[in-house]
Amino acid sequence: MMQECCEIGVLRLGHRIFRDKRVTMHAFLVSRAFGASSFIIHGDRDSKLEEKARKVVKDWGGRISVDYSGNWLKTVEEWRSRGSLIIHLTMYGMPVENVIERVRGAGRLLVIIGGRKVPREAYEASDYNVSITNQPHSEIAALAIFLDRFFKGRELYMQHYKARISVVPSPRGKVICRNPLYKEEEKVERGQV
Repeated sequence: MMQECCEIGVLRLGHRIFRDKRVTMHAFLVSRAFGASSFIIHGDRDSKLEEKARKVVKDWGGRISVDYSGNWLKTVEEWRSRGSLIIHLTMYGMPVENVIERVRGAGRLLVIIGGRKVPREAYEASDYNVSITNQPHSEIAALAIFLDRFFKGRELYMQHYKARISVVPSPRGKVICRNPLYKEEEKVERGQV
C-alpha cells in the first residue's frame, strides 16, 4: 500500500513550448505513474501539453491534477503556507540517501525539477536541495529515482483510480485491458448514444 497521508506536487520550472514539450510530458508521465498528486508547469503556457496530460489521466487513471503557474516562487510559497516541505532535485544537493528518511515523514512535498538554467532562488527557497547523483543527469531520471526511494518501490504496484486502460504483464507481446465500466461513457463521448 502506498503512503496514505502524503500529497506530492511536482513543479516543472521553465517549460518552453517548442523545445521542452517532450521532456515536460515525460516528467508528467513519471509524476503520475510514480505517485505524485499534482503536476505544475511553469514557463510558457502550453494548453496542448496540459490537454494531452489530462487525456493520459482520463485513459490510464490517477488522481493527479495538471496546473499552470506563471509565478513559480508564489507557487512555492503557497505550498509552504499549507505545510509542505520544498524539495529541489539538483546535482549540487545533498545525496538522496542522506535526506530521504527526514522527508518521508512529511505530509506534503513540493518537488521542484529544473528546465533551462535554474534560478538561484530555487536553491534558497528549498528546504532540501537533493541530488540523485553529483553528475550531469536528467531531471526525469532524478524525479523517478526520488519518488521510488520515497515510496520504497510501492508505487510500482499502484492501481490507478478510474483507469480505462491497463497493461496486463506478459512475457511476450502487448496485452492491454480496457475497463468495461467505461464502454458506455466512451459511446456518449463519441455521440453514439
